[in-house]
Amino acid sequence: MLLKRCLDIALSLGVLTLLSPILALVAVAVWLGSGTPVLFRQERVGLRFRRFHILKFRTMRVAGGPSVTVAGDDRITRLGSFLRRTKLDEMPQFWNVLRGDMSLVGPRPEVPEYVELFRERYGIVLTVRPGITDLASIHFRNEEEILSRSSEPFREYADRILPVKLDLAEEYIRTRTVVGDISILFHTATAIVRTH
Repeated sequence: MLLKRCLDIALSLGVLTLLSPILALVAVAVWLGSGTPVLFRQERVGLRFRRFHILKFRTMRVAGGPSVTVAGDDRITRLGSFLRRTKLDEMPQFWNVLRGDMSLVGPRPEVPEYVELFRERYGIVLTVRPGITDLASIHFRNEEEILSRSSEPFREYADRILPVKLDLAEEYIRTRTVVGDISILFHTATAIVRTH
């Protein structure tokens, strides 16, 4: 959809320009609080199974470890906890959108190991660009808290949460429109505000 791509570029460029002072402050805060690197890069699977590196402000003291994060994870810094709650850690993904790796709205990109678990279903999901937000982002706004209540968070994610995310992604693909994307952006912003 050419219109969708044009909106992605225009809105991402606008956000990065308008919020550049805030992004700079966050970058300095991360650097002062826990050193470098300021940005966290992780391999994800995108459109037509093409791999790319998603960008986020670093919220953990150490790199590596489990790909699923639960609430209370001791790797998360104090600033990182705030950035995660407010979703400010995900602001660098607007650069991923400008590059064409992602869209503003679309199924959230997953790490390769989980894509392989459901490769057939991802054959449908990855016919569109992954997004910064989607129906699942709203539905699982408190995902880290859900996982923290499980004795086996990785199995909980793979067996229960990810299949629902895929259901929501397939629903999005069947019904997507520009108006629908705007609605998802609005509901995402509302969900963030309501949790603070």
